[in-house]
Amino acid sequence: MSKNWYIVHTYTGYEKKILRTVNQMLEAGELDSNIITDVKVPEEEVVEIKDGKRRSRKNMILPGYIMLEMDLPDFGWKDLCGKIRHIQGVTGFVGTNPSERPRPISAEEAKSLLLKAGEIKGEKNVKIKQNYAIGDQVKITEGPFATFSGSVEEIDPTKGKLRVMVQIFGRATPVEVDLLQVEKLI
Repeated sequence: MSKNWYIVHTYTGYEKKILRTVNQMLEAGELDSNIITDVKVPEEEVVEIKDGKRRSRKNMILPGYIMLEMDLPDFGWKDLCGKIRHIQGVTGFVGTNPSERPRPISAEEAKSLLLKAGEIKGEKNVKIKQNYAIGDQVKITEGPFATFSGSVEEIDPTKGKLRVMVQIFGRATPVEVDLLQVEKLI
């Protein structure tokens, strides 16, 4: 037996409720904490600038799904999986019928989801909601070039950076700024 991540399909909007229910069942001893070692609802933080204000919110990476880390035994797995399937709001394990043993996701898929959610130690992944296009007029609000205005020349969504052409001493100069340091001019 080895620990693997399994995906459980749920009704959309029930993810946190099912997470709480599984944790309560683990605490009450209804589910074996030696078998189910972790339960996660993978979420990513999204930052957006609207009306000059920075707003942060959490978005679910997999709406309608939760992740269970289990060390599923060869015998007795039906009872355990049956208890999970009978939680209100759970429709079943992804990729299998109720009579089949659940199949885990690959280690690479699990690592990718957990990295995206910032669950693995390291840098927390923050997604920046960008609504800029090349040619947009923007005003720099923070940093050494605060109060300068210019047009967007290049967008790098992976780094969360913009290259903005601003007028410095009468010359057009490219300046690289973070997406959170600018606001769109109307």
